[in-house]
Amino acid sequence: MKIVWPPLAIDRAAEIAEYIAQDKPSAAENWVDTVFLKVERLKSSPALGRIVPEISSNQFIELIYGNYSIIYRIEKNQISILTIRHGNQILPIEEIME
Repeated sequence: MKIVWPPLAIDRAAEIAEYIAQDKPSAAENWVDTVFLKVERLKSSPALGRIVPEISSNQFIELIYGNYSIIYRIEKNQISILTIRHGNQILPIEEIME
């Protein structure tokens, strides 16, 4: 199964990394590396995450990494990473429903 990162998900990851880098650039690099490693694991275990509580639909799954939620959808031949957000942020549903 292949992993697809739409532009929104890449933008969110970059924004978070930039924020972390303000205090510690090496921590930001480590965060990005770990996010991509965790997402790669989805290839062999797509159901590794849990249903996103705010949505209550088994179509949207989240993988937790520290304070962040990597939200994805399992499709026929791929896993689409929809967005990444801090756990304290409200999930804009319209952002992932596109």
